[in-house]
Formats: sequence, C-alpha cells, structure tokens
Amino acid sequence: MTPLIPAIGGALAVGGLIAIVLGLKPRPVVIRPPRRRLIRLGRDFDRTVWLALGGFIGGVVIALMSGWVVAILILPTACVGLPRLLSKSADAQRIDALQAMEEWTRSLSGVLTAGVGLEQALAATARSTPAAIGPQVSRLVARLRARWTTEAALRAFADDLDDVTGDLIAANLILGARRRGSGLAIVLEGLAESVAADVRARRQIEADRAKPRTTARWVTIITIVVLVVLFVSSGYVDPYRSPAGQVVLVGLLTAYAGVLIWMRRMARGEQPPRFIGQQVRREAVR
Repeated sequence: MTPLIPAIGGALAVGGLIAIVLGLKPRPVVIRPPRRRLIRLGRDFDRTVWLALGGFIGGVVIALMSGWVVAILILPTACVGLPRLLSKSADAQRIDALQAMEEWTRSLSGVLTAGVGLEQALAATARSTPAAIGPQVSRLVARLRARWTTEAALRAFADDLDDVTGDLIAANLILGARRRGSGLAIVLEGLAESVAADVRARRQIEADRAKPRTTARWVTIITIVVLVVLFVSSGYVDPYRSPAGQVVLVGLLTAYAGVLIWMRRMARGEQPPRFIGQQVRREAVR
C-alpha cells in the first residue's frame, strides 16, 4: 500500500503538468462543426470516459492485489488507446458514403430525365436513398418542404455530407437550380460515372492499407494474451516488479504504442479540401 500513494501522486502531477502545457499552447479559432459531427464527438467522448474509468478501477485493483503499481497508468491508457489504434479505418466508412452518393446521383439523374423539376426529383429519391446518406437526403427534402430556398438547402446538404464529393454534387445541383436547364441529368450521369471510378480506386487502396493493420491487430492481440499468461502463471516477469523494472516496462509499452500510432498515420489518407459550406465561407472571411 505504501508505494501506491506516491505512484498515484506522481501520475496526478504528470497529468497536471501536461494539462498546463496544453492550456498555455495557443490554439487556432475553432469552427463549429455540423451538428451530426457534434453528436458523434459527444458519443465518442462518453465512451472514452467510461473506458478510462473502467481501466483506472481495474488498474487500482491489480495494483492492490499484486503490487504492480504501474497498472494504474497502463490499463486506462490501453483501454482508451488500443480500440482506436486497432479499429477499422474511417476511410472504409467514407468509401461506403461515396458509393451511396454515386447511387443517389444516378437515381436522381434518372428521375430528372422524366421531365420533373429539381425539387420534385429530390423528394422522389428520398425513399430509395442508400442508408449511408439517407439522413442527409431526408434533411434536404425536409428543408425544401419547410420553404427553404433550393440553393440554401443544397448548401446545408453539402455541410451534412461533409465531403468534397458531396460539395461537387451540391455545386452541380445549385447550378442546375439557378439555370433550370435540361442538361442537368446528363451532367449528373457523368458525375456518377466519375464518382464510381473514384470509389473503385479507393476500395483498392483501402484493401492494400488494411493488410498491415490486420497484421498489427493480430500481433497485438497475441502479445497481450502472452503477457497476461506470463504475468499470471510464470516468474518470467519478476524482474519487472521492481520500481526500475516497472519504469522499463512502461518505456517498452510506450515504444510499442508509438509504432502502432506511426503505422496508423502512414496508412491514413488525406482528405481533399472542401469548397462549399459554412466552414469554407468563414475561412474566406478570415
């Protein structure tokens, strides 16, 4: 029990120093993200808090039962960090959304060829919209029915999609709403073909990127299982029980986590900048 109190005090002191440094660091002006992103961030924050709390409680229990004080630091960090590092890339979800945009654009083009107006065509495609962008299209139709101007509703639609391809689709629809010509269906059909080619290329790239992530995921799982078995049923880790050994253990685990972070950043694709929406307008004003 005696080494536990200094360990907790040291962890709190280090956390306080990190908070002070982060608080003194200058920050850029924060632009308010779309509402759906705020909801997703709130859910992620709640899940992170619960994971950290559960890891901290588990670390305290392990420290009291076995004397491994370093578990108070390692277990919460692992509970929060490993799911993020080993989870599937967000690029896969983005590709599904792109494919949904392509299908919806093609469907909208087909409806427009029947000679209906743009607003009626948008409402007609709401029922058959792919699930990946269903909520965004439903909000677009709801705004049109609430007497929003077509251009304002389409700009809000681009913010909901939050993707440069969504900006491109919205821009073509805005031009079509302004000019009210008969060539919008042809333009959308060509745009759908372009998005489909982009989806095929991105899926191939994502498949290549997924291979090292899958390898790292299985190596990490096997390593964790081996370490748990060694800690429970073997004296192999007894040298790490000393204070110096626990410091070395933290250093080794930190290096391993750094390798995972480095690998994930290497496999992460950069998103092209958007050109429609509230965020773009605010940046242009600044």
